[in-house]
Amino acid sequence: MTVTGGCHCGAIRYEVTGKPLTHAFCHCTDCRRHAGAPMVSWSMYPQAALAVTKGTPKIYESSKDARRHFCAECGTGLFYYNEQMMPGIVDIQSSTYDNPDAVPVEAHVQVAERIGWMKTAHTLPEFERFPPME
Repeated sequence: MTVTGGCHCGAIRYEVTGKPLTHAFCHCTDCRRHAGAPMVSWSMYPQAALAVTKGTPKIYESSKDARRHFCAECGTGLFYYNEQMMPGIVDIQSSTYDNPDAVPVEAHVQVAERIGWMKTAHTLPEFERFPPME
């Protein structure tokens, strides 16, 4: 299977081929702060499975061993590398896929750092767009 994706503005495009090693929601503090979101979905592949087909991501050294790749134009987070922890592996922010439903999420990881209210977020009321404005 080949999955395509890119950043918000279109300056960076990529494709990834094959089956992911895993696909999970990450709740760690680093991912949350970098994305400005309560969790981030990541799909993990061998580095050779990923090809950037347009543009060049900017690289941010988010810790001693971690490298986060993102679009310098719009700020969209794209890839994560940590050769010490995950040699030969790339994590791809799967919400940047053209079709995010193509690769189902399998697990929640780093739940020790999860925001407390995220544990029950699935029980909140849902609205197709916005709640009624009264």
